Amino acid sequence: MDKPLIVVDLWKSFNEKTVLKGINIELRRNEFYGLLGPNGAGKTTLLRIIVGVLKPTKGKVIVNGIDLSRNPIEAKKLIGYVPQENILSPYLTGLENLLYYAGLQGIPRSDAKKRARELLEFFGLEEYANVKVAKYSGGMKKKLSIAAGIIHDPPLLILDEPTTGLDPASRRNLWDLLSRLNREGKTIIMATHYTEEAEKLCHRVAIINDGVLVVEGNPLELKKKYGPPNIIELYLSSSMEELTPRLSRYSIGKVVQVDEKVLVPVEDYRSILPKIIEEVVGLGLGIRRIEIREPTLEDVFIKLTGRRLE
Repeated sequence: MDKPLIVVDLWKSFNEKTVLKGINIELRRNEFYGLLGPNGAGKTTLLRIIVGVLKPTKGKVIVNGIDLSRNPIEAKKLIGYVPQENILSPYLTGLENLLYYAGLQGIPRSDAKKRARELLEFFGLEEYANVKVAKYSGGMKKKLSIAAGIIHDPPLLILDEPTTGLDPASRRNLWDLLSRLNREGKTIIMATHYTEEAEKLCHRVAIINDGVLVVEGNPLELKKKYGPPNIIELYLSSSMEELTPRLSRYSIGKVVQVDEKVLVPVEDYRSILPKIIEEVVGLGLGIRRIEIREPTLEDVFIKLTGRRLE
């Protein structure tokens, strides 16, 4: 089966609120696929339906050719799921946690110990195998959670905001490990609201907003197609509401102002920048720093949805 996951016309409503609206996704084997969107976009609901925790209002999920609704037990055996919330027992050691999850998957004890040791080594946790998880750092807990999610060696790994709350060093370390898992054969679908994470890890990204899959594609292709040629970033001495409409006349997209930082998408910064500086100075604002950069997936998201990710 060349497509480990197919999502067909998926809808989900809670009471009167529809949170997923006709989602269609097809994952390729060994692909790293990102669901990029802000909190409340529907990413977690979508993942919970894919793993069988929630039932869709309409639509279907097919895992490696198996219809989840018709054969949930067989389909779930093919999935490793790591939710946002902590799934570990703080009172058990790292090894004991893995053996517990191996038991839930019906793995024989001797095989479970071998698999757990391999995973502890892979994630750099072998020295902490007999340390209680209560003493683990946030990054260590997340790595052990992923190890628990793949203790049964499933072909499909599903991650919900895997690096939220981690410091930059721990986040990058986890990126390296996830990339390695993908290179070694795991198909991965990950929900995130970090554009850098999606650009770094994902072969394809689906931008989701208000339960709708807005666009899907390779990060570079999306930036080239939907992103402006340049972004002018202004770091000012103070903020002013009337600045945004003033700068919009020079912009080819939505001007975003967050406190003292202003983002202005432009076609040609060389001709536009002097006019923008004149507008800012004319309003009596000081300029602390100016940066010119290429677009990111955040800029694509703003262009397509009119809102920021965070």
